[in-house]
Amino acid sequence: MLLSSQSVSAFDSPETWSSLLQLFLIALAIIAGNIVRRKIWFMRRSLIPSALIGGLIILILKVIPAIDGFIDKHLMEIITYHTLAIGFIAMSLRAPQKSSKANTVTVIETGTLTASTYIIQGVVGLLVTIPLYLWWRNPEIGRDIFYAGGLLLPMGYGQGPGQALNFGTIYQNTAADQGIGFFGIDFGLSIAAIGFIVGSVIGVIYMNMLNKKGKLRMNTTEVVDKHKLSDYESHNELPHSESVDKFTIVLCIVFFTYLLVYLLMSFIGGLNLGNFGEKTLKPLVYGFNFFWGILFGTLVRTILKWLLRVGVMHREYLNDFLLNRVSGLSFDVMIVAGTAAINFENLKVIAMPLTLVCVFGAIVTFFYVRAVCRRIYKGYEYEGFFSMFGMLTGTASNGMILLREIDVRYETPAANNLVLQNIPAMVMGFPILLLLGYAPHGLKATFITLGVLIVILIAFSLFLFRKKKVQ
Repeated sequence: MLLSSQSVSAFDSPETWSSLLQLFLIALAIIAGNIVRRKIWFMRRSLIPSALIGGLIILILKVIPAIDGFIDKHLMEIITYHTLAIGFIAMSLRAPQKSSKANTVTVIETGTLTASTYIIQGVVGLLVTIPLYLWWRNPEIGRDIFYAGGLLLPMGYGQGPGQALNFGTIYQNTAADQGIGFFGIDFGLSIAAIGFIVGSVIGVIYMNMLNKKGKLRMNTTEVVDKHKLSDYESHNELPHSESVDKFTIVLCIVFFTYLLVYLLMSFIGGLNLGNFGEKTLKPLVYGFNFFWGILFGTLVRTILKWLLRVGVMHREYLNDFLLNRVSGLSFDVMIVAGTAAINFENLKVIAMPLTLVCVFGAIVTFFYVRAVCRRIYKGYEYEGFFSMFGMLTGTASNGMILLREIDVRYETPAANNLVLQNIPAMVMGFPILLLLGYAPHGLKATFITLGVLIVILIAFSLFLFRKKKVQ
């Protein structure tokens, strides 16, 4: 049956294709980034992720007015927001890693290192933005620095584009309510993009310095892991010959979990929580979409395991290999979209505070993480340092990439520590996220947040640098 001319015109309208064209652009950017990384030697040696290179290509091309006008900044922000949660849901649906009692203390120390680095990054950021807010004015537009803006440093460096966007949006809206023209979204996303470069480039430079001094041996050959889906399958998984594709089922479970997240956030969003709740709690609820995703992902995985154990279900529908592919795709898209969402014109306005925050943040993060790793990772301090420094300026995958350069087979406990530290880090870091939601509601609140962060940092540091008993 032929389509009517009216139906055809509906399909060729700009509205029909506009969102897909943005996705096509992201896909092309990832391919281009991978080609650049593979074909240009120094880009490959820098270990900068292909997705970030793709995002930077879009960012550079945005100097052309036609391309800048084509890119939908708002849609890129939406994609960044949702892919953050989807990636974490897929990770939380995976089977949990088993830890041994022998490394429990080190795992807790690693989680403490993660949380304390977030704190020290937040302190450094505030020590830059508070003085700028009080004593510096942009000659052209006046006050454009938000006193609490420095707290976006741990969100960009420590958490990545998704959280940088979430808190950047909260801070931008709060600053606007106070009459401050602060481009929080661009500020946070720019920090995240710079963080990837800091972790990769500085990490590689320091690695080469240690290699020349003979303190470690770098991997000179590219190792390629070839995994098959069958390597991750159990005996009672959904067979490939089933009427529905196995990947389809996995993806449906991921999106069903995200639906539960949406229902929870919508329920809380509909409650009357008063002035404090409306201005502080509700933005945090929607900003924590990744956190609710982790909770519901863990809950869904537990329920499915229980249904399988009691005999209500007879097939294993979750597969770690496929879930890794979902999370990998989500985070790659998140990095490209987050970088593409940066506005060049806004970047010019925030260039000075952005540079100061990122430079001081990189220096303090480098020396603090190095000092702690020397203390807690006896016998593999360099492996521990590169894995943690890569993660605390980029993402966990950056840490694993750096680690692999000197620990090809992951023979040291560094990789295991990086994976298992998430639970203690989440427990210790959650109060810090609440403080980040409280700080932007006044200069006094920011000073209180700064004081509390310093107290918590001292407590964590006393634990990390405590004198250990000789076994």
